[in-house]
Amino acid sequence: MTYFVLFLALCFVLGGLAVASNLSLYYGVVGLLLASVMGCGWWLSLGISFVSLVLFMVYLRGMLVVSVYSVTLSAEHF
Repeated sequence: MTYFVLFLALCFVLGGLAVASNLSLYYGVVGLLLASVMGCGWWLSLGISFVSLVLFMVYLRGMLVVSVYSVTLSAEHF
């Protein structure tokens, strides 16, 4: 169980680094998804289900909508 929690924490950090280091918005959204899912799994494995639900609802839904909107705007060519 300890290795599983450490694996989730490592994937969470790597997902955050993927968001911060990618210049392409498409790969940044994939990193955001990875970080959010791993963060939720990390908190669930520690037994903190309410924080996991809040992280999923606020972080994933709010930031993903902003990311999809910015990807849509950058894909338009006038």
